[in-house]
Amino acid sequence: MDLFTRAREWAAQDPDSETRAELEDLLTRAMNDDDAGQAAALQQLEDAFSGPLVFGTAGLRAALGPGPNRMNRVVVRSAAAGLAAHALNLADGAYAPRAVVGFDARRNSRIFAEETAAIFTAAGLQTFLMPSELPTPVLAYAVRALECEVGVMVTASHNPPEDNGYKVYLGGRAVEGNARGVQIVAPHDAQIAEQIAAVTGVRLAEAGWNVLPESIETDYVASVTALADGDAYPARDLSIVLTPLHGVGGRTAQQVLASAGFDTVQVVKEQAEPDAAFPTVEFPNPEEPGALDLALAAAADLDADLVLANDPDADRMAAAAKDPATGEWRMLRGDETGALLGLHLAARLGEDEKHDAVFANSVVSSRLLGRIAEASGITHVQTLTGFKWISRVPDLSYGYEEALGYCVAPNLVRDKDGLSAALLLAELAAACKAEGKTLFDLLDELALVHGLHASDQLSVRVGSLGLLGAMMNRLREAPPSSFAGSDVVIAEDLAEGTSLPPTDGLLYVTRDDTRVIIRPSGTEPKLKCYLEVIEPVDSAAELTEAKTTARTRLDAVIRDVEEALGL
Repeated sequence: MDLFTRAREWAAQDPDSETRAELEDLLTRAMNDDDAGQAAALQQLEDAFSGPLVFGTAGLRAALGPGPNRMNRVVVRSAAAGLAAHALNLADGAYAPRAVVGFDARRNSRIFAEETAAIFTAAGLQTFLMPSELPTPVLAYAVRALECEVGVMVTASHNPPEDNGYKVYLGGRAVEGNARGVQIVAPHDAQIAEQIAAVTGVRLAEAGWNVLPESIETDYVASVTALADGDAYPARDLSIVLTPLHGVGGRTAQQVLASAGFDTVQVVKEQAEPDAAFPTVEFPNPEEPGALDLALAAAADLDADLVLANDPDADRMAAAAKDPATGEWRMLRGDETGALLGLHLAARLGEDEKHDAVFANSVVSSRLLGRIAEASGITHVQTLTGFKWISRVPDLSYGYEEALGYCVAPNLVRDKDGLSAALLLAELAAACKAEGKTLFDLLDELALVHGLHASDQLSVRVGSLGLLGAMMNRLREAPPSSFAGSDVVIAEDLAEGTSLPPTDGLLYVTRDDTRVIIRPSGTEPKLKCYLEVIEPVDSAAELTEAKTTARTRLDAVIRDVEEALGL
């Protein structure tokens, strides 16, 4: 069947007048030899129909638009029907699966969620729908709290405004052990994809699902607020600037902080309300340059103590503070915040509790958490990249990944949660302030004990996913022999499997303990390079020089990585 025929058939079945009109316009322009935009229209049409969109461990995520390679109602309906069939297969008649569906404020999120609920209900799942646009952690909390077998969150997290996505959790009787309410992994992704491919028709119930009361958010807030240890850490004198980056986390974050006693919270007004266009940022990702500029400016004007930022669905958290060494505000790296939260959570545990505790972080995150855990008598586990792996660590007490994801209460939310993490970081920052210290002082103290762990990243955005494979093949065929003048003594192809399951990535460790990991992004057309150097520090007087040396080493490593990639 030729492209134009496939497009016409798609338009005929599309229930969305907007995407149908968009597709019909593309068809008209692509078929018009006199249209100056014919080539561009044809290219867009070919890309939209180059799918189908692959359902993987991240569920679905793509640009909104018509066609099987885009996020739209046709694709979401098939995904919901396939997921329902998978849930029924897992139940095998032994029980009626329960499902909960949430959504953020992105374009079409609500309609995707409502139609998912209608399809689940028609398939025989007992279905709950979130009452309004709420953060992903509230949905992940509801999967566990309601003992659901399936959870769906319609969100594209921190992706650009034109994207949307479909994130899937399994829980309840569909999962064995304590890893309930976690993101899907193999073989579930492939099995769901098979069910989606087998969908020939979709039924939508007109009613029958349960719209949850607003108290689901209240219950989540109360559970998270209870994490604060007001007896051991009573200080609450902390001025906070908060930004939800036009996402859905602002109200919930304010409720959590206020309920725990943090009353001096100023929300960045330009970014306070949900807005699917994300007008003040190029990318609604706290990691991206410029994303926190408004928050940092507000903090400087108010002479605040701490900036807290969530990405649009509030599963990630970024923090910033004024560095006393420079007098300038700067964002803490994910590894820095991860180490601080690990230090804080370890300190909150009793000696008996430490024996049963387990800390975990991804292989691309700093090795410092492992040293903190070891010094505290806590088991440490390293996982593959992504919270679908971190959340599955048995007996997990705390886990994080360098990309601003922190799980500080796995019994509540077995996924990254930017709201509970923000609360515990505020608790730590207030305790530091009460003692006349800062978070940077704590980082310096960690360096004195464990060495200065300095990390950085190099991200290479490419025009097509095919280029990622070519770049990885280049490294496999011509592996680097040194970084920053230090010979490579360990070179592992993670695709071949090591102590971890196989994954596409390359790991190098040099004689001076510099570590470089290079892997394709799982959600974006990017090659991501993770760099870490460790500088020994014997005294406080050596800290400044150690930081300078570490930065020089990281810069040299970046240059060598760029050369190895042929950039």
